Amino acid sequence: MDDIPIPLPQRPSRFMDRFRAFIRSRYLAYKTEKTYCFWVKDFIRFHGMQHPQELGKAEIDKWLSHLATNRNVSANTQKTALNAIVFLYKQFLDIELGQLQFEKSHRPKRLPVTFSHEEATSILEHLSGPNKLAASLMYGSGLRVMEAVRLRVQDIDFSDQCLIVRESKGEKWRRTLLPRSLVKPLKVQIAHALSLHQQDLAEGYGYVYLPFALAKKYPQAATSTAWQYVFPARFLSQDPRSDMMRRHHIGEQQVRRAVAKAVSALNIRKKASCHTFRHSFATNLLRAGTDIRNIQELLGHNDISTTMIYTHVIGVHERGVTSPLD
Repeated sequence: MDDIPIPLPQRPSRFMDRFRAFIRSRYLAYKTEKTYCFWVKDFIRFHGMQHPQELGKAEIDKWLSHLATNRNVSANTQKTALNAIVFLYKQFLDIELGQLQFEKSHRPKRLPVTFSHEEATSILEHLSGPNKLAASLMYGSGLRVMEAVRLRVQDIDFSDQCLIVRESKGEKWRRTLLPRSLVKPLKVQIAHALSLHQQDLAEGYGYVYLPFALAKKYPQAATSTAWQYVFPARFLSQDPRSDMMRRHHIGEQQVRRAVAKAVSALNIRKKASCHTFRHSFATNLLRAGTDIRNIQELLGHNDISTTMIYTHVIGVHERGVTSPLD
């Protein structure tokens, strides 16, 4: 249960506990909370454990410059650190920073690694059970691994042939493709999930975790079939937020390990991961002539420039350019 927030004191007094509580009050993803806390701690340690209220613009510039020049972080990593520190000061501490002037990272951005269709399908064939189905959704629907494992029964719309991604990065809902080849396996998986749910109810359990304040607003929703996870965990476990015994979804790391093992076994010599399936989904749509705006919508990107990077992944030979030697 690596996506469950750690419990906080009823009335947080320590600085980082109060910061975490503030992040949760803004309903940011737990992964965002962990990332922001990591960089805020890094900032505090860099300045000799001084309290952030004793520091200001000059110290922020120095730290961000240090990340670029001494630690050689990428532009994206430096941007993430900047976002964390701006959130800390502007949102949490209510302190305006003005114009920051730091050394920007010049480490070049790398193009996303992608699988060929043959590589992707061979990896999927090497997997089995929920791991295979979750990876198939990453490749066939462009899901992130955490979006796949968090799917609820109500998120799969068989009549309209689409998936509704609700528990996504930034909590932005979107619709994406439901591959026809996955309709039957998903129906079998849902039947298995609901069978486990009925068993849990019979044993006095069956209350699934609901995001935000939905459990209070809709008391019966936690036991409804619509809210159950498509990929339930094998065993019940204690939810540290409420101490209630629940059946959570399978862990992201379980799927990541299975994919990494398959990539290694098949001797695919690429720096590949679960996210490579999502990159491959986008590039294959682009190869097929899908409009870049449609791809942006299916991936849930805010900025079209994020999606445009896939135009650089497709080789020049696929754009009709031929070498003079040929």
